[in-house]
Amino acid sequence: MQAHPYSRPVTSAGVTVRAEFIRRTYGHLAGALLAFLLVEALLLQWSGAAGFVRAMMGGYTWLIVLAAFMGVSWLAEKWAQSDTSPQMQYMGLGLYVLAEAVIFLPLLYIAASMSGPSVISTAGIITILMFTGLTYVAFTTQKDFSFLSGVLSIGGFVALGVIIASMVFGFTLGVLFAGLMVAYASAAILYNTSNIMHQYRPDQHVAASLALFASVALLFWYVLQVVMSLTDND
Repeated sequence: MQAHPYSRPVTSAGVTVRAEFIRRTYGHLAGALLAFLLVEALLLQWSGAAGFVRAMMGGYTWLIVLAAFMGVSWLAEKWAQSDTSPQMQYMGLGLYVLAEAVIFLPLLYIAASMSGPSVISTAGIITILMFTGLTYVAFTTQKDFSFLSGVLSIGGFVALGVIIASMVFGFTLGVLFAGLMVAYASAAILYNTSNIMHQYRPDQHVAASLALFASVALLFWYVLQVVMSLTDND
């Protein structure tokens, strides 16, 4: 019985199929980033943004927000990886972009209020440059970075534990932790970029773009914190 043409990873497909998959994946990534920027701009201009941010950051509410974000992220990834219909995949990507926009609101609101909009644009440019460089490394070396899976899993649990402990016991993580998380996010970009060719099928461009978007968002989150910290110390 002949195997389905999409039963194997992209790396096993022909040159034309691989090129089309990469074009679609990065096209959807660009669309997701633009949608994120649009939603974020609308949220920041919203008259109730200040009150919403205070509600999200009050007491242990941020723990609930993080838990909700993790649950929504899991659901969005399941939808994006669905073989049921393309519509379900796009719903997953859209849901994840919306969830990222909401959870980013407090950080961007604080950055814009305390450090100025230029800090956000600076962090954005640094993030784009880092993502471009890491993508270039992953594609030119053609190395399989799947060995980073274990490191990322353990590192993710450790980072989550430290974040929760900082909220419970009230200590500040500081620029050193943010710097370490920038390195973690960079490793995640290498891992997910490698997965594009080695793990995803040619019809999974939506799921691949979601994974890349998640890594870029994580990188931007901590690059912004580093830039804010350095700006405040000037």
